[in-house]
Amino acid sequence: MAGKSKIEELVEAHYASLYRYAFRLCGGKGPEAEDLTQEAFCQAQVKMDQLRDWARARNWLFTILRNLYLHRLRAKKKETALSLDGIAELPERVADAVPEIEPERLQEALDALPEMFRTPIILYYFEDFSYRDIAEQMDLPIGTVMSRLARAKTFLRARLLSPAALYVAPEEEVR
Repeated sequence: MAGKSKIEELVEAHYASLYRYAFRLCGGKGPEAEDLTQEAFCQAQVKMDQLRDWARARNWLFTILRNLYLHRLRAKKKETALSLDGIAELPERVADAVPEIEPERLQEALDALPEMFRTPIILYYFEDFSYRDIAEQMDLPIGTVMSRLARAKTFLRARLLSPAALYVAPEEEVR
């Protein structure tokens, strides 16, 4: 039997992380995530000649999947409009011990975020992408990525944590 094809190697190495990304993007809908992941690998197979640096295959696959997802969103013409401009700033210090959040509540909060904020959060916290990798994938300056992450975190904290859990009183000075 001959060795594995390049697409088989990609699937074996990156299926799980690509599926997790698709699962989060699709709002926790497994069948949609499976379809999106499979479609991403099919497109990768067709465009294999575009992958010049094998070490960047993961980023390349995530870009393909994200573009497919965005194309689906546009096709459905479902644009969730949620302005994060009105969200108040959090106190400077956030409690170190964050209470356990139920996965369903987290997914609901992620679903409420517009795609431009959801994608960086998922890539950074769930897929361990660096700011630079996210900036490259989304074709944004790093500062914009950092800003979107900060605003999305503020939104998620406000949505998921009680007001008491958000604030830690400043330490009193010792006399």
